[in-house]
Amino acid sequence: MTTDLKSRPGFAARPSDPDAWVKTAKKPDRSAPAKGDQFTARLTIDVTPDLRGRIKIIAFRRGVTVADMLRDMLAREFPNDDGGKT
Repeated sequence: MTTDLKSRPGFAARPSDPDAWVKTAKKPDRSAPAKGDQFTARLTIDVTPDLRGRIKIIAFRRGVTVADMLRDMLAREFPNDDGGKT
């Protein structure tokens, strides 16, 4: 019994154009509308376990994810300063 491995799709087929695949924006499945077609970048910070716990509890009480809460906080702290062009 022989099997034709070429006719079966692979577990994780590679894209034909890796650059386009990596840069493809996927809109998150959320009830709120997306804030445009923006690419995101991951930011990693080190915090104490105590601070991490407090952040998670506050996000839970507010009914939001930690990521959404921190993104909103960072956007408030660091507004887009376009130099008065708009």
